[in-house]
Amino acid sequence: QVQLVESGGGLVQAGGSLRLSCVASERTISTFAMGWFRQAPGKEREFVAAIDWSGSRTTYAESVSGRFTISRDNAKNTVYLQMNSLKPEEAAVYYCNAGGAYYSGRYSPTNYWGQGTQVTVSS
Repeated sequence: QVQLVESGGGLVQAGGSLRLSCVASERTISTFAMGWFRQAPGKEREFVAAIDWSGSRTTYAESVSGRFTISRDNAKNTVYLQMNSLKPEEAAVYYCNAGGAYYSGRYSPTNYWGQGTQVTVSS
């Protein structure tokens, strides 16, 4: 089992930045690929970014590439999502996921999800 807790969400103006954190407990995530997803009201959960266990390989949704950066600190059992130039349509609950299959740039999530953190972007 792995417990995930996201934080760092909040209200930001369009064009602003936020840094989300996902802290894991109960076990180390140092050997896990990790992913970030988001879900807006009335929409399905969608992939945002993924990172391999070492941090050397990352993948982004096309819509966030160049503006978002996923990173990790295995010593702190934490994964981050730096979000720049945020757009109003990116308002959503952001979730992290642990231990997914990550091959050929595609991340398939497991059932290990955090509770999410709300991101609101005002126009």
